[in-house]
Amino acid sequence: MGELRVPFGRRCWAEVDLDQIVANYRIYQAHMPVRKEVMCVVKANAYGHGDVPVALALTRAGCRRFAVSNVEEAVRLREGGVPGEILILGYTPVSEAGLLSRYQITQALTDESYARELAEAAEAPIRCHYALDTGMRRIGLNADEPERAAQAVLHAPEKLRVTGIFTHLCAADTPEEADSRAFTLAQQEKAERVLGLLHAAGRTDIVLHGLNSAGGLFYPEEKTAFSRLGIILYGLAPDRSNVLPEGIRPALSLKSAVGLVKRIRPGDTVGYGRTFRADREMTVATLPVGYADGFSRALSGRGHVLIRGQEAPILGRVCMDQTMVDVSAIPDTVRGDEAVILGRSGERRQTADDLAAQTGTIGYEIVCAISPRVPRIYLQTGNISDNIQN
Repeated sequence: MGELRVPFGRRCWAEVDLDQIVANYRIYQAHMPVRKEVMCVVKANAYGHGDVPVALALTRAGCRRFAVSNVEEAVRLREGGVPGEILILGYTPVSEAGLLSRYQITQALTDESYARELAEAAEAPIRCHYALDTGMRRIGLNADEPERAAQAVLHAPEKLRVTGIFTHLCAADTPEEADSRAFTLAQQEKAERVLGLLHAAGRTDIVLHGLNSAGGLFYPEEKTAFSRLGIILYGLAPDRSNVLPEGIRPALSLKSAVGLVKRIRPGDTVGYGRTFRADREMTVATLPVGYADGFSRALSGRGHVLIRGQEAPILGRVCMDQTMVDVSAIPDTVRGDEAVILGRSGERRQTADDLAAQTGTIGYEIVCAISPRVPRIYLQTGNISDNIQN
């Protein structure tokens, strides 16, 4: 059982398989009904996986476009050595206009007034993509008025070099639902109408992108320039009902160590609020991981971790830094054993989607919630990378 002992001398850590992320990227690209270039979305620290290591691995695999949420993420990629286009999908304060031009970052334009304010603050030209609101009602020009939207793009301030327009297919992950499918097809039609007007006006250099992870798999079409690959890049489904191409798997494992093993008696209570009361003699293991690490408190009294290939149910409330689990059925458990929160132990596996189903959320939130204090250990070509980030 030596292979179950905790490596690295750490209490709690995440292992990120960069080879699997690259494999997910290539499998996704090969399975799109209409072959497209892929823009990899590495916002939110690459959905908790680590943005710079992930982006560099994808760069080596041939990716030349990346998307992030904000200017801080974009600058971190550039300073980390990531080349190619980096698109900020959301708002950047106009006071940061200098960073956009200095680091050659592409900025989303959320509406006409923001475009004017950004241009006024800019000291050098800024490359931009104009957002189109095709029905999500989040950001962008109103594509229900295509002529007006096209005119806004055509007459963007001189300092803003508009090279693209984009939208977001907010219901593409449920293609089997007739209403969702009709809505998504209408979104595509609205965006393509604006693109047609721009090309008719001579701006054939402007590209359209609207396909997200689900859109690239379920909505083949010709007019978008590339697909934005987000959650599937990390091996999770946009919706738990989605069937992903064969070979796409989660790239992140979240693990902890068994810190203490103890016996408790019938009538003993466990944890804050004494919400669990033993009805028999039990063996309890304490794990040095809690909700401050991203192990959700909503899992209190439900769910399990994996120890020695078996399920160890969570007892009582998840604490900020520690969690108690029942190892009565795993009698060989000792201090230093590996406890798997996300990932594989023996023949059993637990995914972010599994935890999401237990807590009423989505897999995205589970991986994004893993705290910065949890070290990421990067695995590539079967070896542990020297690139360990806290």
